[in-house]
Amino acid sequence: MKPVLTFAASFAVSILAALPALAEIEVQEVDTPGGIHAWLLEEPSIPFTSLEIRFQGGTALDPEGKQGATNLMVGLLEEGAGELDSRGFADARDALAASFRYSANVDSVSVSAKFLTENRDEAVDLLRESLVNPSFDQEALDRVRGQVISGIRSDQMDPDAIASATFDKLMFGDHPYATRSDGTVDSVTSLTRDDMIDAWQGALARDRIYVAAAGDISADELSTLLDELLGDLPETGAPMPEPVSVQASAGVTVVPFDTPQSVAQFGHEGIKRDDPDFFAAYVMNTILGEGGFESRLMHEVREKRGLTYGIYSYLMPMDHAELYVGRVASANDRIAEAVSVIGDEWAKMASDGVTEAELEQAKTYLTGAYPLRFDGNGPIARILVGMQMDGLTPDYITSRNERIEAVTLDDVARVAKRLLKPDSLRFVVVGQPEGLEETPG
Repeated sequence: MKPVLTFAASFAVSILAALPALAEIEVQEVDTPGGIHAWLLEEPSIPFTSLEIRFQGGTALDPEGKQGATNLMVGLLEEGAGELDSRGFADARDALAASFRYSANVDSVSVSAKFLTENRDEAVDLLRESLVNPSFDQEALDRVRGQVISGIRSDQMDPDAIASATFDKLMFGDHPYATRSDGTVDSVTSLTRDDMIDAWQGALARDRIYVAAAGDISADELSTLLDELLGDLPETGAPMPEPVSVQASAGVTVVPFDTPQSVAQFGHEGIKRDDPDFFAAYVMNTILGEGGFESRLMHEVREKRGLTYGIYSYLMPMDHAELYVGRVASANDRIAEAVSVIGDEWAKMASDGVTEAELEQAKTYLTGAYPLRFDGNGPIARILVGMQMDGLTPDYITSRNERIEAVTLDDVARVAKRLLKPDSLRFVVVGQPEGLEETPG
């Protein structure tokens, strides 16, 4: 009889086949005459390039009373530029078979572009117009504003969005992190074209650019491209927000909502990305809540008790604060038990750490899955620019798994005692939970 190749074994075989690709990734650092620093993975085998640009700052730059300005501004970047209106810009982009994506989150504005080598210059010229010369036409502003407001109103009826917004307010008080990235109905309704110009000049500036490229482009070509693309942006942008301390205290906040299933977001202060214990914390959290069906929370809350379809936790280091967050949903008459079990598991790992078997399983999963992230020029460019923003060096690509493997049981035990804080664990529950007593927080 032929031996049966289990899923785990076949997964391991596929990973081993992918591993050499990491060793072959040679990242070049490119410094342009205009002062822009970029990372490049040159790969000429396919005639196209992915370009990833990040502007640090994001929606947290919005002034008081102007919440949602950066998000709305970013939504308008592809709605007309230079002499092109919205339709003309879309037609010009599509004629070049190019792809441009613009997005904003609390800490950054992202611009993702893909273009063919044969019409690279034309695609970059068009992309440049959207970044340097956006029109912010009133008709487009009103149309996109309506789309944003529709999304805000939809989120007002979404238990997940309500839980997230309430949790952020509890954690961050009056800091920009406590507000929605897309603003409120009132704040977005009041935004003007002048506000769009202010947000554009505040967010898209040269003093906060991070760039990575992957594909069919040389270092010299990338250098020229970046100075032409970004050289005319403002030299400096809006001031960055101040750091904020997480204002967590243990307990439960209940937001009444008419639904048969309660949604809960939970967490407390996290850990910085550059903390020496970050890798130990990363491995620990994989065991606790981010390792899929193998995690403790999934086993205890779903598999053992049937309280939920899914539960997870994750580390969330941001530019000005750090969170350790999780999410679960359960029937109204069972959410109280889920909250209790999560608290117990939080405390258990803080006091007892993990087992050798759990540690080895987590390491195998984390090191095996890592090469699969590098599955194309677009993902590679995004990974490279994210590494820059995290303050990492290019050799991290090949050293990352070594850092995972170096984590010991003692490391995990130490970071669990330090990071997991049952006496600060705050739950925000949206629904009609039964038997769950609300506590101030």
